[in-house]
Amino acid sequence: MNISKVGEFGLLGIIRKKVKNKDKNIKIGIGDDSAVIKIGNRLAVLTTDTLIEGDHFSLDYFKPEQVGKKATEINVSDITSMGGKPKYALVSMGLRRDLDIKVFDKIYSGIIEAAKKYDIEVVGGNLTHAKQIMIDVDMIGFVKKENLCLRSQAKPGDLIFVTGDLGSSTAGLNLFLKKIKGFEKVKKKHLEPESKPHKVNSFLKYINAMEDVSDGLASEIKHICEESNVGAVIYAANIPVKDETKQAAKAVSKNAIDYALFGGEDFELVFTVSEKNLKRVKGFLVGEIRKKKGVYLYEKGKEKLISGSGYDHFMK
Repeated sequence: MNISKVGEFGLLGIIRKKVKNKDKNIKIGIGDDSAVIKIGNRLAVLTTDTLIEGDHFSLDYFKPEQVGKKATEINVSDITSMGGKPKYALVSMGLRRDLDIKVFDKIYSGIIEAAKKYDIEVVGGNLTHAKQIMIDVDMIGFVKKENLCLRSQAKPGDLIFVTGDLGSSTAGLNLFLKKIKGFEKVKKKHLEPESKPHKVNSFLKYINAMEDVSDGLASEIKHICEESNVGAVIYAANIPVKDETKQAAKAVSKNAIDYALFGGEDFELVFTVSEKNLKRVKGFLVGEIRKKKGVYLYEKGKEKLISGSGYDHFMK
């Protein structure tokens, strides 16, 4: 059996069986958006993410600066989803030997520009040659104990919120792939994704579980449910999708709700909160956590078990 039949999360399952953390300072290991390690009196948040040319971006429609910004933003999003604040970054790159030095310079300028936005210091990394551009960012941040948000903290009765509109990034990508003109706002959502710490920082202590929407809303809620040993229902009519995203999806003969559920790279945040803290948070109410296992979509008066998943790096 090859890995395309197992998929990304099947591979992660194999890794989790092999990795047995013994260090008592490791508070959260494999299984969340970031790892959490106690260092002295502080909780450090560690994450890493990789962009590969031809998969996560194409210079046919991305500006080099936008590639660099994306490499930074997606890691900030992982640390944000844990309730943390990023501080340091290591940047490693694999570069084609025939790559124009100006392209490299602009990519790195984008990395630095986004890092400055969040007061992140780039402190090192590595360079090597590759058949296509590869950018790997390792990021370290810190989180207050009372603000730490984990996938495993959702409870039956919790309400599920998202911080903003979904589906636009996948719609934008498909517009580029189909070479459809127009829809510049939607395309920009794919080209310039942004982390959303400003949307949750003021009420982190009231959040139970949280994750960033990098692989689609349904996929992220499934992850939360699996780690918390619960189920959920998503209200289709409540999923925030902008009109221009719906129009863009229609232009490529797709359904925008499917993009929101199973697309990815929106980098909004999905979180759960107890009903007693409902008025203390802001966002779009899209569902509810419950004891019954499985993630269901409620649409037109009926519930249907969601069998599909979000973006998977290894599935065809």
